[in-house]
Amino acid sequence: MLRPERMSRVSVTGSKSVMDDVIEAVHDLSLFDVTDYDGEWEGFDPGDPEAGADEASEKLVTVRSLQSILGVEEEDAGPTRIVTDEALDEELEDVRQQVNELDDRRDELEDELREVEEQLDAVEPFVDLGIDLDLLQGYDNLTVSVGQGDYEAVRRALVEADGVDRHQIEQGEDTLAAFVYPETANVDDALVGANFTGLEVPETDSEPEEYLDELTHRKQKLESKLSNVEDELDNLRLEVGGFLLAAEEKLAIEVQKREAPLSFATTENAFVAEGWLPTDRFVDLAEALQNRVGDHVEVEELERADYDEHGFASGSDQPEAGGAAAGGAAAGEVATDGGHAAADTPMSGGAPPVVQDNSDVVKPFEALVEVINRPKYWELDPTIVLFLTFPLFFGFMIGDLGYGLLYMGLGYFLMSNFESDVIKSLGGVGLLSGLFTAVFGVLYGEFFGLHQLGYILWGTESSAGLLLNLGHPPIHKGLQPHYIAYAQAWLLLSVVAGVFHLVIGRTFDFVNNLSHGVREAFMESASWIILTVSLWVWVFSRTALNAKPPFMYAVFAKPGMTNPATGEAIEESAVALKLGFTGFPAIDLFSVGSIVIDLALVVTFVGLALVIAAEGGIGIIESITQAFGHVISYTRLAAVLLAKAGMALAVNLLVFGAAAEGGEFHLLFFADHSYPQEQIIFGGLLNGEGAAALILGGLAGLVILVLGHLLVLVLGITSAGLQAVRLEYVEFFGKFYEGGGRDYEPFGYERQFTTED
Repeated sequence: MLRPERMSRVSVTGSKSVMDDVIEAVHDLSLFDVTDYDGEWEGFDPGDPEAGADEASEKLVTVRSLQSILGVEEEDAGPTRIVTDEALDEELEDVRQQVNELDDRRDELEDELREVEEQLDAVEPFVDLGIDLDLLQGYDNLTVSVGQGDYEAVRRALVEADGVDRHQIEQGEDTLAAFVYPETANVDDALVGANFTGLEVPETDSEPEEYLDELTHRKQKLESKLSNVEDELDNLRLEVGGFLLAAEEKLAIEVQKREAPLSFATTENAFVAEGWLPTDRFVDLAEALQNRVGDHVEVEELERADYDEHGFASGSDQPEAGGAAAGGAAAGEVATDGGHAAADTPMSGGAPPVVQDNSDVVKPFEALVEVINRPKYWELDPTIVLFLTFPLFFGFMIGDLGYGLLYMGLGYFLMSNFESDVIKSLGGVGLLSGLFTAVFGVLYGEFFGLHQLGYILWGTESSAGLLLNLGHPPIHKGLQPHYIAYAQAWLLLSVVAGVFHLVIGRTFDFVNNLSHGVREAFMESASWIILTVSLWVWVFSRTALNAKPPFMYAVFAKPGMTNPATGEAIEESAVALKLGFTGFPAIDLFSVGSIVIDLALVVTFVGLALVIAAEGGIGIIESITQAFGHVISYTRLAAVLLAKAGMALAVNLLVFGAAAEGGEFHLLFFADHSYPQEQIIFGGLLNGEGAAALILGGLAGLVILVLGHLLVLVLGITSAGLQAVRLEYVEFFGKFYEGGGRDYEPFGYERQFTTED
């Protein structure tokens, strides 16, 4: 699970006479990730595509073009079908003619419609002007300029212009027409300073309104014709969409097979293909080829990739000699051709492809890992850690049964209603995150921020609970004053979670670095583990008590124990989880005056020295930002927990009203008795006096209740979700993860629309 599937580099060598059969067998198996031949072997050339490859490629381009024109989607597929070459040639040509004819008609109509719309835009100013179009053109002694501008500015410009003897200006609401005598006057130059925008007079003798009506009617006819053509194209899509999808799949497979030799190393009579496949599937490939072509091909497992930084085999991981699937005839033919290919000279020196090895439950979280990048073959896969921690972080921060059920429903909807693997994976993440949210909601005793769930499940002082008779939920969020110790406990617990999370990341880094040697792995990774753990053990120890808040030694203690920071007995209200912890003891190694150094502090300095030795001077700064700062970053878990609880409480308080009693908030709507006025925090929209107040308050309260909790629900994703992702990507992944692994792309095709049977 932490390692990808083991991969083997495999060579397939055979006679060209069986190359087609080999390609068919390998393609049907969809198992062999073929490496492109780079041309470096003496006597070998890249293979030539098989006959018909160009023709198939051209048809494939045609089919995809027709799909684009018709807007064919996967939903148009219909049942799977067999597509023969004869049917493909005949039906494809018929469909091509129909589609092209309709597409040409659509283009013509769109061009005409675009032209008419431009003419409409051009004539509208003349309708505003209200002068017949034939009166605006065709004069021998006058110059007419029509346009849009300021009347007074145009008037002044014509008065001041040289060469203008007389002029007259007609105006509409936004359009002007200037009649200028004589015709030799340079009107355009005169109107430059008047911010006058000239318009071209339409070529028609009709009145503007009549011409506008004529163009509008023509536009309507064109739109109707265009709509009919669109309907015909849509009907044709429904009719031939399934065929085009099947034809595309058939041609894609055919092109894939016919162009396969381009990746092979070939001589006149033989070929060699190399690639990668999962080690435990080698026999499947060898057996399939042996059954197909017998001893005319040799299949050899050249090496098994080791999980080191180079990704290639070493020592005991080499397969045994003679690991061939069939006889040596093919090898002899290659030698006869004068070629030279050796197992220690691979076609590609790149790392093997990566197939992550995770269970179906964990697999959705691969999508979150691949947002950064697919892990390299030699890197540990962090998906399982993401699976264990992300939903835990998210559920802890939201912690509400109502929200959890909605998140689960949303996740299930995404998984059930979308074909995209990414969206399905996000649905799986949402489903599990919602489950943890619901579980924490039960433990907190909250349902959409209402604490009544806790009374029902865990009981009260006077009534039994459905689960256990504790009298209160096992844990609290710490938002209410009476339970402030829980808020402090979650703050410390967030730090502890950060230490463990980062130590796991450094441990991953240690394993990844083992290929460089134990010493380097220790210096690069183990030094950080020593520094981080010892530093925080010292922080939680009973050393330098004056510099540490007293609640550190109380929230996990037991009532009556002595707080080492204050020397006083710890009260019940100061304890959240009764674990009996009051700090790690300070172990005295030696004393010089008043200085007491405990063991954890010594180890901290040892870890710091190791970090500086590995990182250099920058290690001093990084030790502060990473060993301390990155751990502190996890306190955002407690911060978001309180923020979301506060938002839900605010919504419920506005709607139901609340009173304070004994350091707790009690919603008035669910109260069994009346509270004194001084204890009332807010009366609540549902508790108004009088019929009108109750009705209006009820309607307003219902709107606020729904919209408010919907806002909290959405912010749960954008806030709690993003904060949890940030801790994974920045703090956790940043300690060990590089990514950049190559995807496993076996030669083959997953059929969706066609069948061979």
